Amino acid sequence: MYVPFENLPEDSRIWIYQSNRKFSDAEFAEIETSLQSFLEQWAAHGTSLESSYLLKYNRFIIIAVNQEVQAATGCSIDASVEFIQSLEQKYTVDLLDKMNVTFKLGEHIAHKTLIDFKKMVKDKAVTENTVVFNNLVNTIEEFNESWEVTAMDSWHSRFF
Repeated sequence: MYVPFENLPEDSRIWIYQSNRKFSDAEFAEIETSLQSFLEQWAAHGTSLESSYLLKYNRFIIIAVNQEVQAATGCSIDASVEFIQSLEQKYTVDLLDKMNVTFKLGEHIAHKTLIDFKKMVKDKAVTENTVVFNNLVNTIEEFNESWEVTAMDSWHSRFF
């Protein structure tokens, strides 16, 4: 069952999917409609999941579940991945490749392979103060505190 994101508790589990390209506003509007429809019927062992989503920067899809009501299980997580894969096919994007880094360059959101990011570090095109998106956060609380952070405050710090 879909609920507004701000109504979920801070310890709700989240999954972050980053796109290898920016979505258009029209695409993001379609994705929003699809997400609401998916979340309305999303369930674990026949019990509705209290869930929500955020769409950020025309590039990120964040799905959240209140695990106090009903925990997401293997089958329900598989269903969410299948939904994300359907978006990948429909919009010809990559949302599941974890070997990419997304970061801010001024007002621009950049997306690079890990290899290219490491090269940018070596070339000093990005620094420890570059704002990166730490998609390894697991809860809304971590998302709010540690998603957009400087590289030195995330797992990216190992490259400096």
